[in-house]
Amino acid sequence: MAKNRGLSFYRRKKKISSAHVREAFSWLFGIFTAIFIAVVLNVFLGVTTNVVGVSMEPALYNGQRIFINSFVYLISSPKAGDVVVFLPNGNENTHYYVKRVVAGPGDSVAIRDGILYVNGEESPWVEEKLAEAGIAAEEFTVENGEYFCIGDNPGNSEDSRSANIGPVREEDILGKVWFRAAYGDTGMGFVK
Repeated sequence: MAKNRGLSFYRRKKKISSAHVREAFSWLFGIFTAIFIAVVLNVFLGVTTNVVGVSMEPALYNGQRIFINSFVYLISSPKAGDVVVFLPNGNENTHYYVKRVVAGPGDSVAIRDGILYVNGEESPWVEEKLAEAGIAAEEFTVENGEYFCIGDNPGNSEDSRSANIGPVREEDILGKVWFRAAYGDTGMGFVK
């Protein structure tokens, strides 16, 4: 005769195997790694803008897409030669400016006879004669936390020489341009 088992409230406890624990940690590690990589890529590659105007020709062209490293200036400061993106005077109602840093805090700047002098020596970053000296007609020293920036095409550039822009405050700098997209017959590549 078969026994009627009926209702039973007794359940066997399931054991959690070490294989299940390893698999769960493997999934969690994968998820956190993906999130970390996404955040890092967003910080390094996520900031892009287009160049406005011809002030950076021939290095960068009007309308060209550029990638900005916004992380680098969290751990270091801009240096002469860096191409930076900034909001002039922190004005969020204007487009981003793209210019080259030619002098930093403590450097003396003067433009005499169309030549940019930094600390008494000709700047290697400006090869073209400067028709307009602007605020640099008289020698001055760049203050702490500020940078003197000029476009690579200074004859068509509104930059730190202009009294309404002046030296760029470090907190107004979005980051360093590190890569440019292909544009016309120019190839894409790293910005020097």
